[in-house]
Amino acid sequence: MVFAILFIVIAVLFCVAAVMAVFGVTHLAMSGSEAVERDGLHRGTPAPSWSLPDAAGQVRSSPPARGFQLIVFGDHGLKSFPELIAGIQELLTDSDLEVIILPREKNNITVPLLGMLGLEGAPVVAGSPSLYGRYNVRVTPFLIFVDPDGLVRGSSLVNHRWQLMKLWQLARVPLDATAPPLVNFTAPPANLTVPPPASLAAGH
Repeated sequence: MVFAILFIVIAVLFCVAAVMAVFGVTHLAMSGSEAVERDGLHRGTPAPSWSLPDAAGQVRSSPPARGFQLIVFGDHGLKSFPELIAGIQELLTDSDLEVIILPREKNNITVPLLGMLGLEGAPVVAGSPSLYGRYNVRVTPFLIFVDPDGLVRGSSLVNHRWQLMKLWQLARVPLDATAPPLVNFTAPPANLTVPPPASLAAGH
């Protein structure tokens, strides 16, 4: 009896250790600069083209017909990133930027929860694992900016508002710029200024 209890205790400890290891690897994948470079699509490469209905039945398409498009790869799990939600809310006020939230699959709680989080202005389009694969996205929340020419202008794992704003700055740097700015997503900048929406056209 004693040996049976001891065996169960050891088995439980091994399970706990395994779970902690998985969480540790996930944290490194989400916070390390290697994950930023490994996932997503390179700046200047063609983005996948698709047309899908949103939760309200309206067909949404990528690339956008005009202006820029921000594709947010995520679902109701965005509730764990309040700073990122605040940044998305700011960008929703930009009339020259279309924001689309693309969950990995359809989920009945995603739309109402995102509405409660203040993201009711962003259409939710149910994606699929294969569509995520076309964007090379494995870990969320992941963000990709696409321009009207269908080219990727910014692509990264993003957890905070300041990361979103730095990626938005990069997206508006012309692709033919001789020295695109180096984007470091591991530490917040001392002072980050975001151009007003009206400067969008000048950056394309």
